[in-house]
Amino acid sequence: MEMKKINAGKLRAIGYDARERVLRVEFDDGSAIEYSGVGAEVWRKLSTSGAAWSYYRDNIEEEFTGRRGRVQPQKSSKALDDLFKPPAEDGDG
Repeated sequence: MEMKKINAGKLRAIGYDARERVLRVEFDDGSAIEYSGVGAEVWRKLSTSGAAWSYYRDNIEEEFTGRRGRVQPQKSSKALDDLFKPPAEDGDG
């Protein structure tokens, strides 16, 4: 699921899996909640709202049952790992 970074109230990232109808919200304290059975229209309104925190509190938090979890740290990309690795020693001295 691709996450969209936001800064709205306590929300820090939101994501939606249309096929599974799962909405994921991540908070500034590192917690996350996944809501199942969320329709595409709810996702569209949340992701385009100028007041995402209010929309979340009024239309998602109280209307859907969520499963709590923690934010998973993003795995670094191989390109960044290669860019920042120490230079290889060539053995010439």
